[in-house]
Amino acid sequence: MVNGLLFQGFEWYLPADGNYYKDLKKKLVDLKRIGVTAIWLPPVCKATSPEDTGYGIYDLYDLGEFDQKGSVRTKYGTKEELLDLIEAIHAEGMQVYADVVLNHKAAADFEEEFQAVKVDQNDRRKDIEEPRTIKAWTGFDFPGRKGMYSDFTWHHHHFSGVDLDTLTGEKGIFRILGENKGWNWGVSHDNGNYDYLMFADIDHAHPEVKEELLNWIYWFIDELNIDGIRFDAVKHIDDEFLEMFAEKIHERKGKDFYLLGEYWDYSIENKEKFMKNTRFQMDLFDVGLHFNLFSLSKNPEDFDLRKVFDGTVTKVNPPMSVTFVDNHDSEPGQALESYVEPWFKEMAYGLILLRRDGYPTVFYGDYYGIGGPYMIEPMKEKIDKLSMLRKSFAYGDEENYFADQDLIGWVRHGEEEHPEKMAVVISLFEKKTIRMHMGEEFKGVIFADYTGNCEDKVEIDGEGYGDFPAEKASISVWLRDGLELV
Repeated sequence: MVNGLLFQGFEWYLPADGNYYKDLKKKLVDLKRIGVTAIWLPPVCKATSPEDTGYGIYDLYDLGEFDQKGSVRTKYGTKEELLDLIEAIHAEGMQVYADVVLNHKAAADFEEEFQAVKVDQNDRRKDIEEPRTIKAWTGFDFPGRKGMYSDFTWHHHHFSGVDLDTLTGEKGIFRILGENKGWNWGVSHDNGNYDYLMFADIDHAHPEVKEELLNWIYWFIDELNIDGIRFDAVKHIDDEFLEMFAEKIHERKGKDFYLLGEYWDYSIENKEKFMKNTRFQMDLFDVGLHFNLFSLSKNPEDFDLRKVFDGTVTKVNPPMSVTFVDNHDSEPGQALESYVEPWFKEMAYGLILLRRDGYPTVFYGDYYGIGGPYMIEPMKEKIDKLSMLRKSFAYGDEENYFADQDLIGWVRHGEEEHPEKMAVVISLFEKKTIRMHMGEEFKGVIFADYTGNCEDKVEIDGEGYGDFPAEKASISVWLRDGLELV
């Protein structure tokens, strides 16, 4: 999709009042106006409680329809309200991506006893005691749903690990034993083997699990009429399973059905391996770029702005890169907190919204603000302007002018349907200028900064060059003076 723009439609600290679907519906016209082409919804399945953000997944088939875990609705609302929201998003011409959590299950309905062995938390390949009988919450029969949509019951043999033995009250990581049981190996090698993340860890090699999850995903896609899926925590899920899963989805729904994975890892080598092992069937969030933006914002003196795309999916495989500045995991107070400092946020968004490569994501928390104990102010107006500039003018070939450690710029040369040229400059420590070529046909043409950050005007000389400035710690976006954002 040319100049596609993804909007992450939630942040961690949204009110747990069940009004989310109705509230987001009211925002759709505004999002459409700035060029949003797809909205990523939070996990819509029933979780541990009405306050759970959805990642503590309980019942995949309960979309806010059954009285389970304290309510009929999820944190975000009822199934009826969800379907109404999706219909409204489609009516505005935007797509819907659903967040899917397949790594684990939580808040089981009953306990079971079984054989397990405790492993070293720092190297899960190493057993640290003899096998023994433990008791854990691994039984899921969903009494509130009473078998509607699926009568599958989950038992301990459908999982690979747990973190609590209720017989003794002992916490740790326990690998479940049994015939053909063990950690899946197509996962991250952090901690020796990073199959186990939390709760009751699903065994994606189990034939019954594969069949049930395929049945569910076909039902889920059709029931909601969604256009794509964001897979949570893929570094903890067997890549052989994900390769099969993605292939089956595309066989069923066509190659245009969008798949996106969250592989939270700085290493580009690990992400390249994952993309290869899953046969390049799902795009990846560019976590490496996020960390570069975060590091730059924390220690700008030690960071070379010219290397901001080093070690990123955007650099090694641009068509598969989904770029973002921050998301719900990087927010303050979260386990993966790596929040880009406010002084750099506008520049960071310029780097993902105004360049050629990557499918950029605008984060709800940056756009509408972050709640909870943090109450971070929104930067809606700045993102609006950058997004509108993307929608109207960020087209065509890209020519880089990466001038200095604290100064970069680039020119977008336009295309047949969007012929205007655009020059962008970012400067970190002081007002600086980059000489960039716009073309001899622009001789004498005056350019202005459409962000409003720099009041200067730039006149193109006889050779087609202009000296384009940016103020200290600022981004400027230069277009022919007098153009209108549409």
